[in-house]
Amino acid sequence: MSNLSNNSSAPDTTTDSATIPLENSDRKSRWQEYKGIMDNGLWKNNQALVALLGLCPLLAVSNNTVNGLGLGLATMFVLLMSNILVSLIRNHVSDEIRIPVFIAIIATAVTMIDLLMNAYFHTLHGILGIFIPLIVTNCAILGRAEAYASKNSVDKAIVDGFFMGIGFLFVLVFLGALREMIGNGTLFDQAYLMFGEGARDWTLHLSDSYQGVLLATLPPGAFIGLGLLIALKNYMDAKKIAKQQNIFGKELGIPIAVSSPIKIES
Repeated sequence: MSNLSNNSSAPDTTTDSATIPLENSDRKSRWQEYKGIMDNGLWKNNQALVALLGLCPLLAVSNNTVNGLGLGLATMFVLLMSNILVSLIRNHVSDEIRIPVFIAIIATAVTMIDLLMNAYFHTLHGILGIFIPLIVTNCAILGRAEAYASKNSVDKAIVDGFFMGIGFLFVLVFLGALREMIGNGTLFDQAYLMFGEGARDWTLHLSDSYQGVLLATLPPGAFIGLGLLIALKNYMDAKKIAKQQNIFGKELGIPIAVSSPIKIES
């Protein structure tokens, strides 16, 4: 009887020990999902280089690094905020009115960032001009709200909005830096507009004798620069795929054909 009473009073650790691997596997799978979302936003489905969305402000504003950084941060803030709000209300909005509701949410976020930039970065706000309010019409933001945030939980929507915004920001800054260096021979010119008077000395001059290439600062330079970035990305992706196929073929023991020029004897 004493053994029965002891066994009945002993704590049941079987359930606890069984739930630990499940929790670990769930946590691991969740981080794998986050990693996939991150890869999509930064590279595989980059909104500027792959989806080719939001090109109007990207091409118009990216004539230097600071302008690209300012508009990129504003776009990322709107994308992140709209994704969060859309995901929160996704089960409370009918399909018939979801698009107008999404646009109203995006417009609210854009109005907030427009007022904040006008208050704290007034000169930069004037330079960016109409392209800050035009974030409302950015198809990348509405597209992520409709295609992803409205169908997924808040945590995934946050990760998606953040890394999609970072990917768009990276292209804006990189293209702006490229055009600024080629067109003016400088880097981080007018950084004080965003970082204050202490940033006036941040300007880097590539060469005192460099005259610059005017084409790089004009609209055609923006199209050429973006085209080169898209071509570079496609080349890197194709090279990666070819490398993976070669490795896979070697593992299976499949001979890899190497093409060689055909010699014609006269």
